[in-house]
Amino acid sequence: MSKDLYRELCAREDSIPLFSRDWWLDAACGGEWDALTLEKNGRIHAAMPLYVPRRRIVAMPQYTQTMGLWFAAGADDAKYSSLLEHRQAICRHFTAQLKGYRSFFQNFSADFTDWLPFYWEGYSQTTRYTYVLNGLQDSARLLADMSRQTRRNLKKAESRSVTVRRGVAADDLIEIQSLTFRRQRRRNTQSATVLRRLVDAARGRGQGDIFGGYDADGRLHAAAFVVWQRSSAYYIAGGGDPALRSSGAHSLVMWEAIRHAAQHTDAFDFEGSMIPGVERFFREFGAVQTPYFAISRGRPRLVDRICMKLKKYRQIL
Repeated sequence: MSKDLYRELCAREDSIPLFSRDWWLDAACGGEWDALTLEKNGRIHAAMPLYVPRRRIVAMPQYTQTMGLWFAAGADDAKYSSLLEHRQAICRHFTAQLKGYRSFFQNFSADFTDWLPFYWEGYSQTTRYTYVLNGLQDSARLLADMSRQTRRNLKKAESRSVTVRRGVAADDLIEIQSLTFRRQRRRNTQSATVLRRLVDAARGRGQGDIFGGYDADGRLHAAAFVVWQRSSAYYIAGGGDPALRSSGAHSLVMWEAIRHAAQHTDAFDFEGSMIPGVERFFREFGAVQTPYFAISRGRPRLVDRICMKLKKYRQIL
């Protein structure tokens, strides 16, 4: 089975992105995932994990920024035109397999830059943005590249005796999240059940934790869930108590999470946001705006959309 082959691939291939690894998919999808693979001469040349919440429907799991295609490394001396031709042929192989699905939606990794084979097959594309910090080992440069407002927030939080701890309870993060959404007058459509599974899975592997900013009275001002592997760290979820947001704790929590991530990787992906205030918060850390593709075809039937919304609603409660 392709899923079993994909698990074997994840066990031996470090280059597979964190969001496409089998342990992440187990937690984020709750078992409702599969994988397409391209195997030749006993070697997997490409793979594509799929979240399948309903029969013949491919969607994005919650708290998961990107999935898309993984390509095995090509020859170091391969010509660009040959590499492009090879990858386009692989894309055509997968679009042929995807014809069996009624609808498809995935965010592709920022490393995926040529969506033409999908366009030729009638897919649509929307460009989205994330923000990425590189060179985490050079903390002095990172501080210098921050906006003055972010640096002021760090000093403000420290002057108010806010300290950052790891190991914050998932339920405390979920509560802080709900307060943030309430302040923004937005409804949280993400599942607390899924978030708990992801926290447990990441902590169990030593690849993630929740960071929290506490004052001298033990009040939690802000929290952030961050995961990492060798290629990058990622901000998954977080928020701050609206009654305490003037303390600058959210900035300090993010900064300490970045400093900790530097022990494991040299890049930090804020995951981006299309919400202006959140986008500005990430940008002011000095991160580089990085585009990625949201690729889609078709639309789930009304009955499928209702069933998926009901399932998500039950998980949110």
